Amino acid sequence: MRIGELARRTGTTARALRHYEQADLLTSERAANGYRVYHASAEVRIRNIRHLIDAGLTLEDVGFFAACLDGDITAGAPSPEGLRVVEERLAVLEARIAAHTEARDRLRDALSRAAAVRRPAA
Repeated sequence: MRIGELARRTGTTARALRHYEQADLLTSERAANGYRVYHASAEVRIRNIRHLIDAGLTLEDVGFFAACLDGDITAGAPSPEGLRVVEERLAVLEARIAAHTEARDRLRDALSRAAAVRRPAA
């Protein structure tokens, strides 16, 4: 199937599919006219890639799961390496959340102080 059809069937974009190819997560062949042609099994692979990305992994992280992207990735037990990748990504996300929470709290405090200074004395 051509790139547009695969994009429609998987709810993604042609641009995303080309990006997955650049990341070596997806392969295609070229038709005589130069168009990309994907095997029907690419649908499962794309859905699994999207599942992992939606869970918070990066494309680089998804690469560690390349061997199981063509099947039901939720059915089997994760490998030790897969668990390590997910644990590392979770730690990164938790650190970012903590940093953003601190920044929000600083802004909230600054706004409260500014509002107190602007209020007329009673």
